[in-house]
Amino acid sequence: MPLAPGSKLGPYEVSTPLGAGGMGEVYRARDSRLGRDVAIKVLPDSLANDPEVRARFEREARTVSSLNHPNICTLFDVGREGDTNFLVMELIEGETLADRLQRGALPTEQVLALGSQISDALDRAHRAGVIHRDLKPGNVMLTRSGAKLMDFGLARATGMVGTKSSSGVTVAGLTQSPTVAAPLTAEGTIVGTFQYMSPEQLEGREVDARSDLWALGCVLYEMATGRRAFEGKSQASLIGAIMNTEPTPLSQLVPASPPALDRLVRACLAKDPDERIQTAHDVKLQLRWTQEGGSQSGVPAPVAAGRKGVSTGAMLAMIASVVGGVAVIAADRLLFRTPPPAVIRFAVSAGGSIASVRWPMVSPNGRFVAFMGSDSTGASQIYVRPLDSMEARPLPGTGRTQRPFWSSDSRTLVYIVSGKMYRLPLNGAAPVAFADAPGGSDGSWGKEYIIYDGSGADTIRGVPVNGGKVIPITRLDRSRGEIGHAWPSFLPDGKHFLFIANDRGSQVSTIKLGRIGSLESRPVGQTDSRALFANGYLFYTAAGNLLAQRFDPGSGKTSGEAVPITDHIMMSRVVGDFAVSRNGVLIFRESTAGPQTRLVWADRAGRMLGDAGPPGQYDEVRLSPDGRRAALRIYRTGGGAADIWVRDLVRNTTSRLTFDSSDHVWPVWTPDGSRLAYASNRSGEFRTYIRASSGVGGEDSLIHMDSGQDGPTDWSSDGRTIALSRNATTAWDMLLQTPGGKPEPFIATQFSERMARFSPNGRWLAYASNESGRHEVYVVPAAGGGGKWQVSTQGGDDPFWRADGKEILYIAADRSITAVPVEAGESFEPGTPQPLFRAEIAEGPFTGTRWCPTADGQRFLMVVPTGGPGGTTFTAVTNWPTELRKKR
Repeated sequence: MPLAPGSKLGPYEVSTPLGAGGMGEVYRARDSRLGRDVAIKVLPDSLANDPEVRARFEREARTVSSLNHPNICTLFDVGREGDTNFLVMELIEGETLADRLQRGALPTEQVLALGSQISDALDRAHRAGVIHRDLKPGNVMLTRSGAKLMDFGLARATGMVGTKSSSGVTVAGLTQSPTVAAPLTAEGTIVGTFQYMSPEQLEGREVDARSDLWALGCVLYEMATGRRAFEGKSQASLIGAIMNTEPTPLSQLVPASPPALDRLVRACLAKDPDERIQTAHDVKLQLRWTQEGGSQSGVPAPVAAGRKGVSTGAMLAMIASVVGGVAVIAADRLLFRTPPPAVIRFAVSAGGSIASVRWPMVSPNGRFVAFMGSDSTGASQIYVRPLDSMEARPLPGTGRTQRPFWSSDSRTLVYIVSGKMYRLPLNGAAPVAFADAPGGSDGSWGKEYIIYDGSGADTIRGVPVNGGKVIPITRLDRSRGEIGHAWPSFLPDGKHFLFIANDRGSQVSTIKLGRIGSLESRPVGQTDSRALFANGYLFYTAAGNLLAQRFDPGSGKTSGEAVPITDHIMMSRVVGDFAVSRNGVLIFRESTAGPQTRLVWADRAGRMLGDAGPPGQYDEVRLSPDGRRAALRIYRTGGGAADIWVRDLVRNTTSRLTFDSSDHVWPVWTPDGSRLAYASNRSGEFRTYIRASSGVGGEDSLIHMDSGQDGPTDWSSDGRTIALSRNATTAWDMLLQTPGGKPEPFIATQFSERMARFSPNGRWLAYASNESGRHEVYVVPAAGGGGKWQVSTQGGDDPFWRADGKEILYIAADRSITAVPVEAGESFEPGTPQPLFRAEIAEGPFTGTRWCPTADGQRFLMVVPTGGPGGTTFTAVTNWPTELRKKR
């Protein structure tokens, strides 16, 4: 029943109806709390009567509400009043694009400008994992400030696009959008969303973001021509037109339109989604380039046609007669020069059942990309995907690998597990361990040696390509404050190589140039992560940007200004996700501007029990002792630095604890939950601070140390002692400190000891150390002396004690959350580790805690990736030197 003026839905008072559609009625209303006008959409009873559909709708609505973009209609609220379900949206003044098209086609400049805005909005949504599925002129509002897209993702969330007819067509998908006041009607023609459905939608196949790009192509076509791309007098004829025919080219209907626009629309309307343009970001760039170039973006069709009848000699003679011989030379070069190769950007999807990807490694010949992929259960392994194929092939037995790297001939992958280096040919042969690589991690294949790094305190080491003795390759420069070398990468000669030096107290690393046979090296520049070389350019990162700069390997010097490739490179465990081949194929993973992670509950079987908050940019989590609150590290907009927040898990509220511009990490609760210790770099280096968990009151510095960076890892149950990690000169050390006293080293070795946690009775400390070549969990007496016990057996990190002290939980090397029964009274006795489940826990730039058990060890609060298109896609760029030359 329609709502009468004056009706109230919560704090919203209905004033006038705005329209109706297949998903309900739309009203103008007043928000009595904020004093603003809004649009209220009342949803049909079919949604209210299905709890599962309603829950799915509300989850999707939370994601859609995060799409903060100037060209997206904002979703403010989702509510229920009695039996009435409703949405509260931004009230937009203007007309729909459908109404505007009733008056005919738009000028080309408006097509390019509005199309760019729509593409940018789609790109923002796709990066957040939201697919529109109902893009059409009726869902685009034209306002004074530009285009506004409406109804993102909600058709999918309600399940209204899931019902199929006997013909396989999605019946509910043919209904009108809820924001359309009147159907788009035309005598004798099938109309509505059907006009803009992609071939895969019509066939009832699963769709992705590329279906939105098909609809975008239809909308651009209609804006430019004033007519729809596909017409039909019956359902069957319209389906046939979409599936089998091509629309009339823009150049025939609008001769003055830029050819670049015609090509772009055709790329959007490719029948096969694999042959279609792959991202809305690319569409946006093409439209902007066409808009900025004006007539230079392509010669209009009449001019091109006129030239067919004129010989080159006649054309030159005509030019010469007007402007003289100099013009002849210029025209000759213009007409006969070979155009530079086109720069092509495209998305590389992992495909299949892969839930998240990381560490793309492109082969030297540019034909393959290897990456680490995880499925929905969290199981991780190496995948290889040819760039000319849509399928990625898993490589069984590679689940414990960190990152692979390629042989120089692109035929073999190499990886290091448990101190052994393995060679894995792509021809299907089994992997073979061929060399020792104690403590090894990331490497590079050269002419005679394979070089690799280890922990943050190691130098670069090497082994012959056919196996042999491990030798040192670099030497730490103590005079510069170097504490470790990492990320080696050979230059084309296979003898010289780049690597990074981590300097004490510095937030950036030094790029250095080394040579096989000499332990000496020289600095090249600075980076936030690592550096690679290809085609005369040095690739590195700075402040979230992937940059390229001219580099001469002979002199070891850069020249010119650095040119940005992308301003939001994904950073995994500090290092940027990018790779480049010798022949000019660049692969990188971009971070999303919207939510990247979720805060979820899981039980001991790995079953997901629900979200503990809305999607966000979470990085770390620690439960309060009573389990009612969680301390969170949440990135600020744009990534990079983060703040500490406290989420009330009972009241579902989140409050900010830190407010200055520095970075904050490692929150740790006091035993009574009244205060939080954390680390901040506000003084230049990370130091430990304490603040009331309520955010009220002053703040005290806990530690004053002369050198190194420190942060808290745990607080003893009596509240008297804090465990700390310090990165001083060689590795992470463990310290214990009584608040107000002086921190005393507890374990300080050449290895990295970290994540120390007190047993509930305060007698024992569990921690992780890489003394065996990989991180394992150990237990020692908290008072010192008295022995040491290794608890984990297959790698282990980030240990926690159960509240009764009878179990230690940790993350194994294969990402399994593992439980070990222990006796930890007067003496200590570990039991046998029992893997519980593999957890797809999100990565981050700090060695922080991204999971936390409840006191009884029965549930786990975890930070996990959101998945979706942003989590399973890389960006590939070919012929990028052409683009760099244009930017210089």
